[in-house]
Amino acid sequence: MTTTQPRIQWLGRWGFVLAATGSAVGLGNIWKFPYMTGEHGGGAFVLVYLACILAVGVPVMMAEIALGRRGRGSPVDAIRRVVTESGRTGAWSLLGWMAMLCGFLILCFYVVVAGWSFSYLGKMLSGGLAAGSVDDMVAIFAANNASPWNLGLWSTLVTVITMVIVGKGVQGGIERSVGWMMPGMVVMLLILIVYGVFSGGFAEALGFLFIFDAGSLSSEGLLAALGHAFFTLSLASGAILTYGSYLPADASIARTALTVAVADTLVALMAGLAIFPAIFANGMDPGEGPGLIFMSLPLAFQAMPLGTLFGVLFFTMLSMAALTSSVSMVEATVSWLCDRHGLSRRAAAWGAGSLLWVISTLAMLSFNIGADWTLAGRHLFDWLDYLTSRWLMPLGGLGTVLLAGFVLRADLLREELGLVAPGYTLWLLMVRYVSPLGILVIFVDALGIAEVEFGVHWPWLLAMLVVITLVGELSSPRLKRSLRG
Repeated sequence: MTTTQPRIQWLGRWGFVLAATGSAVGLGNIWKFPYMTGEHGGGAFVLVYLACILAVGVPVMMAEIALGRRGRGSPVDAIRRVVTESGRTGAWSLLGWMAMLCGFLILCFYVVVAGWSFSYLGKMLSGGLAAGSVDDMVAIFAANNASPWNLGLWSTLVTVITMVIVGKGVQGGIERSVGWMMPGMVVMLLILIVYGVFSGGFAEALGFLFIFDAGSLSSEGLLAALGHAFFTLSLASGAILTYGSYLPADASIARTALTVAVADTLVALMAGLAIFPAIFANGMDPGEGPGLIFMSLPLAFQAMPLGTLFGVLFFTMLSMAALTSSVSMVEATVSWLCDRHGLSRRAAAWGAGSLLWVISTLAMLSFNIGADWTLAGRHLFDWLDYLTSRWLMPLGGLGTVLLAGFVLRADLLREELGLVAPGYTLWLLMVRYVSPLGILVIFVDALGIAEVEFGVHWPWLLAMLVVITLVGELSSPRLKRSLRG
């Protein structure tokens, strides 16, 4: 197949690893993972989450990287080239459009959330987080969002920094920035963890995160672990597929994907070890939910010696995590503008950034002067979250595994992955059966079709398993040829 090679590639495999890990390690790891762990039983949730990463996350990530590197283009162009090479209909390129749209729409509300991190960093430096109770912190958070000028300033700052980085290119912008931001985040986490060892709550935090208690994990926790394992790796949003298109041909996709998954998980666990000692040392509830980072933790910093210093470190790290993710989510759109329309990186970045700023500003207004602007009971901010997390990402992920597992020629992906039996056999079985089942469960649960309790859930799970097994049986001759050849 003749393809248009990307103008530039990562300097090496570690450029991709840092960029992809930066994409995965966003607010979801440092903000969402700790409070989800707290809500769903600690160590039992962590163990199930790790199993879901291996069973669902890694196989799908390998498929996306392979599609990107084989197609050498934006999600739209890469998928179109790969399906053409396999002799399949070009309609599958709709998956590329879906992924690119999904990443861009996520970023439209993500920059608002990222703006909270930057805003709290400024408040920590200026002493604006002084409060005596959680209720006072709630008032500070509400006041922070009530001003469109304040919230708009910070979300605009995130947008501008993101476009400056992306506009400088793959090596000069993305790779160089994550080359210092990712190690910087790890160093700051280590400093916070070391401090936590002497804070008086570290032993309790260790037990909370790593002692397995099966009775503490509900069916809701199982679904939360499965869903977070899929969403945390930036799958089905165009980011990993686009980053894969820059991956050198001699880099091992399996080893690279596993490295990213391990790094992403380690950062999430390190975030827990940095956050929970302060929470436990101050007698706070680790299951506080989203308020853990923006309400409970600032109170804990106030009660700590050198609390302002460690608060600044924490929100600096949170801001950098937000940036590494925001850069990845717009890269698919910028890559498409460059490849399809011949724009320069700078022009494509600022063109995409201008549209991003308009939509994100409207989403930001959902918290203040646009609080009454609703459609079917949802603000624009909520609609962006709903459409991406409940529809575009699960459908895109499902489409990706069906494309990789059943539609494309088996020899094509086997050659790109560079795997031999039993590694390729295991990946094929996972991407055909286990990953689709997991994504279907996420999709059904997100839409609220099934109840949370197992008493109602298991018939749905069984029905899905039967359907997928039937599909596998119908294609069994092709499966046997795939495994043989």
